[in-house]
Amino acid sequence: MLNENDTTLSKLYEESFKSINEGDIIKGKIVSINPKEVLVDVGFKSEGAISLFEFPNPQELKVGKEIEVYVESKEDDNGMIVLSHEKAEKLKGWDRITKSFKEGDLVEGRLKTKVKGGFFVDIFGIDAFLPASLSSFKGVPDKEIVNKIFKFQILKVNNLRKSLIVSRKDALHKEKEETKTKLWQDLKIGEIRCGFVKGIADFGAFIDLGGVDGLLHITDMSWSRISHPSEILAIGDKIEVMVLTIDKDTTKVSLGLKQRSPDPWQDIETKFPIGSRLKGKIVNILNYGVFVELEKGIEGLIHISEISWQKRISDPKELFAIGDIMEVSILNIDKDSRRISLSIKQLEANPWLEAKDKYPLGVKVSGKVKGFADYGVFVELDDNIEGMIHISDISWTKKVSHPQDVFKKGQKIEVVVLSVDADNSRISLGYKQLLPNPWTQIAEEFPVNSILDAEVISITSFGVFVKLKDGLEGLIYSQEIDKEALEKLKPLDYIQVKVIKVDVEQAKIGLSAKL
Repeated sequence: MLNENDTTLSKLYEESFKSINEGDIIKGKIVSINPKEVLVDVGFKSEGAISLFEFPNPQELKVGKEIEVYVESKEDDNGMIVLSHEKAEKLKGWDRITKSFKEGDLVEGRLKTKVKGGFFVDIFGIDAFLPASLSSFKGVPDKEIVNKIFKFQILKVNNLRKSLIVSRKDALHKEKEETKTKLWQDLKIGEIRCGFVKGIADFGAFIDLGGVDGLLHITDMSWSRISHPSEILAIGDKIEVMVLTIDKDTTKVSLGLKQRSPDPWQDIETKFPIGSRLKGKIVNILNYGVFVELEKGIEGLIHISEISWQKRISDPKELFAIGDIMEVSILNIDKDSRRISLSIKQLEANPWLEAKDKYPLGVKVSGKVKGFADYGVFVELDDNIEGMIHISDISWTKKVSHPQDVFKKGQKIEVVVLSVDADNSRISLGYKQLLPNPWTQIAEEFPVNSILDAEVISITSFGVFVKLKDGLEGLIYSQEIDKEALEKLKPLDYIQVKVIKVDVEQAKIGLSAKL
């Protein structure tokens, strides 16, 4: 039996240790480490052994290091206190989860391993279950996700079982919405933002700014002319753009790329003085003129009327090709409208200034038929100046329906100069004037009231044209022929007519079939 002194010593020995209860989480110090376990001193009468497998990073352990442990039992069969580091970490983690997070919150976790139906995720030491349908990892190799840190949304917390169900899919959606909300709050007009080309259309490109899509219109891509956004952008490209406008009500953002560089029109008058000559590249050709790029972002138009002093240009594409380098002269600059008028013909002396002296009225000149219009024929003279024969100046006596009935393109002919308008670059020419005006003689040959046989040429709504002799036509007015007789007539028929009018000035003969 213990005597009174022994009992007192035993009591004092027991009291010298910490007050430890099963289920407590306490601190202990590592006293030794072997290949299977770690011995920890918690200030109790015995040390506790913890399996090395309870430490995720055993290489970080060292003697003297202080760790937290969970008291499972104060004494086992060998008289040692039973401790667990893993349970301590899990209880601490669970306590942290329940105090700091709730269902719907985002939390970081390490994806531990793949299991049937999903994955286990380490969140503060707790094995949370991530269902495969909510993982967003379909088709992703395990090596790219295992032991990697991701954000998850807490879907369900079971306090009784101390278990969690989480979702990566919902976390991504929530992150995206939070990012989008923050981005809308932070977006400012005029700031530069980095984004990725998400889609391309004819009118522009859609840029993902990191949760918010903006439109980069084709007109805001470059100061230079481009036909399609794909000329400078491709899907997936990373670009920096300027925020031009923000409409939070319609969730629309317009972006600019060209605005990141200086506006080349800023000092346009200084760079390109009126009258200066310079070279440029043809970038577009339309039926009304040619667009020439003078430098990146600066284009001017050579109107069709400024191509040549002499030639009548109908289609610039016959003379120029896109990519051609040519010299031009600056005619005018409209900075507000961003328009520059250019000229080629101003590079040469104006031949029309000498035209009046070179082509006096009434002079006969040679020329070549260059083209036709319904109202006349264009003739190129010796020095490439073009004049026009009006359809009324082709024949004294014959009705000409179209100039091509008389002339052929490329035909060399003689003409008479009728008038010169140097200011408007026009010369009027005559073909019938090569011969004397026969109408005084015609008036004598076909006096009023004379009756003769005529050959029907054509029948119109206002009358019948007939041939009186070779090269001479007359008109039977519709009111001067019986309806029944008119209905029977056809070309090449002969009809008897009476001269009722001879107009020498207008070069016309009026006829009647009512004798």
